[in-house]
Amino acid sequence: MPPSPVSDVSSEARPEEAGMRRALAWLRRFWPAPVGVDRRERLRMVGGVALGVAVVALFAHWYGAALPVPWMVASLGSSAVLVFGMPSSPLAQPWPVLAGSALSFLIGEACAAMVPEVVLACGLAVGLAVGAMLALRCLHPPGGALALFGVLNPHENLQVALFPVLLNVAVLVLVGIAYNQLTGRSYPHAQARKSVPPGGTGAFTSADLDAALSHYNQVLDVSRADLEGLLHLAGKAAFQRTLGELRCQQIMSSPVHAVSADTSLKDAWALMRKEAIKALPVVDAQRLVVGIVTVSDFMRLANLDVHEGMGQRLRSLILGRPKRPDQVQNLMASPVMQVHANQHVMDLVPLFSVAGHHHIPVVNEQRELVGIITQTDLVKSLAAAVARA
Repeated sequence: MPPSPVSDVSSEARPEEAGMRRALAWLRRFWPAPVGVDRRERLRMVGGVALGVAVVALFAHWYGAALPVPWMVASLGSSAVLVFGMPSSPLAQPWPVLAGSALSFLIGEACAAMVPEVVLACGLAVGLAVGAMLALRCLHPPGGALALFGVLNPHENLQVALFPVLLNVAVLVLVGIAYNQLTGRSYPHAQARKSVPPGGTGAFTSADLDAALSHYNQVLDVSRADLEGLLHLAGKAAFQRTLGELRCQQIMSSPVHAVSADTSLKDAWALMRKEAIKALPVVDAQRLVVGIVTVSDFMRLANLDVHEGMGQRLRSLILGRPKRPDQVQNLMASPVMQVHANQHVMDLVPLFSVAGHHHIPVVNEQRELVGIITQTDLVKSLAAAVARA
């Protein structure tokens, strides 16, 4: 039976709709992302660019107005945006600004002299300039403009032509250093690698970041050190956010086994062995915690480090054996650290890591025992938080 006309129309419309969705998704790529800086930073950037270009123009016009070459190059405007607007960028550091600009201009002048065809010389100059800047680690986007400037404005006296370029960028870098330091920005910005040792804090290591960057295989407008720092800060924020919402009642063991102060040590030990637990909170008739007894307490009572020889037996026979405790209240530790059920789990970290606690009873608003948290419970919650981060 042939398909109905309705199904024919819908089947033909589906590829068109899919094509339209792909076209819209492609067009959305042209929409710019918001600039993630506040009003103060915007004013700092605008003021720095305006001041930097004005100071360069003042010095360049003063020293170069009498020269037979342009006393200021237009590419300085884009260099100023990098130096004052993105002082931490690898493209804006003093070495790329100085070396990238001078090198590109020289390559442009060389191509103008050796390649008769100006169209070919333009493309060749910019391409060679980018390759040279990459090789010498001085990639600076305005260098491409200077290479093109060198081709379109060739000069016989190369020394005279190079002077305005060097003067422009040198003064710009000096003003950038002063302005960025005065406005709280690091310039020159450290580009050195800050490796995170294996086993350090964070969900990844430096080797993991190197592998990701190798797979990405593109030039980034951020230093590797800053990128690693940002990723660690993001991971730390996610870690704190995850644990910050976690409460003790969510990780505690409940119901919890407890004993009264007059419970015999024999019964307490039997309960611990039966339930395979290492601590017993001690409570009164109102379920208020008055102490805690642990396996370690029993081990100290057994005094396993003492090997009773003939001399010790004779002294015990003459003087008698010391009275041994027979109830929990004679062995328990009191007072005992307690936490509230709605308390943040992050509050437990110093208690277990610094204070040396191994088991902490959990109480409700009425101070009644409702659970217990062990080091294992805390480690499990930390591991889950790291996995989610």
